[in-house]
Amino acid sequence: MGEPINPEAWMWYHRVIGSEKCPIVDTWWQTETGGFMLTPLPGAIATKPGSATKPFPGIIADIVDAEGNPVGDNEGGYLVIKHPWPSMIRNVYGDSDRFRKTYWEGIPPKGDQHFYFAGDGARRDQDGYFWVMGRVDDVVNVSGHRLGTMEIESALVSHPAIAEAAVVSKPDEVKGEEIVAFVILEGSKPAGDDLAIDLKKHVGKEIGAIARPGEIRFTDALPKTRSGKIMRRLLRNLASGQDISGDTSTLEDRTVLDRLRAGG
Repeated sequence: MGEPINPEAWMWYHRVIGSEKCPIVDTWWQTETGGFMLTPLPGAIATKPGSATKPFPGIIADIVDAEGNPVGDNEGGYLVIKHPWPSMIRNVYGDSDRFRKTYWEGIPPKGDQHFYFAGDGARRDQDGYFWVMGRVDDVVNVSGHRLGTMEIESALVSHPAIAEAAVVSKPDEVKGEEIVAFVILEGSKPAGDDLAIDLKKHVGKEIGAIARPGEIRFTDALPKTRSGKIMRRLLRNLASGQDISGDTSTLEDRTVLDRLRAGG
């Protein structure tokens, strides 16, 4: 939880940690939901690497477009909840308007149907399994093409030399935005220009030339919260050469930023 899991990481965890015997419970939920919303039930629901599988019993989830219309199988859209549930957030203290705007007005209602929308994109496959694609605002816009950072990160991690990756953007006068990838190497594999070129070619092959990172930065760690969520906001500051801004109180290891500034 905290981040969509790459299928390659799922398989490694399944093989190395679970010895191919333990069920992996990959979930989607929030503090505001009070519990799991999408989750496999061990022993009851077959898992798929990278999927949070299906809604918890009693949770009515769907994938819709910006107008609230359901989308087809394997079409990306907005992950919404269509019916109240016992543990859901009831309000934002002292600010009911903010509560409605934040959680209930992102997707317009369809008649009497209102949608709880937390800001995540997803798709549902032909078997009814949900695949969370990350925050809908975690996108880069390269020459008019909107690309999900999760898709590029998955392509990078599918390369045998890469253990983990985080993708952000920085302003570019020609393309609008340029893709910057922060990557952690697998084991003791050496970093260098040749590997950076190979990684760019790999992403181009997996997704397309438009998705090739303009810059690859090798690092030994990424800035994360204590729950494991990558703080991409801080990486965007670093990629753009800006000072770190905003709250950093949830950062697990503050020395990571110093090492990233120093180039590794």
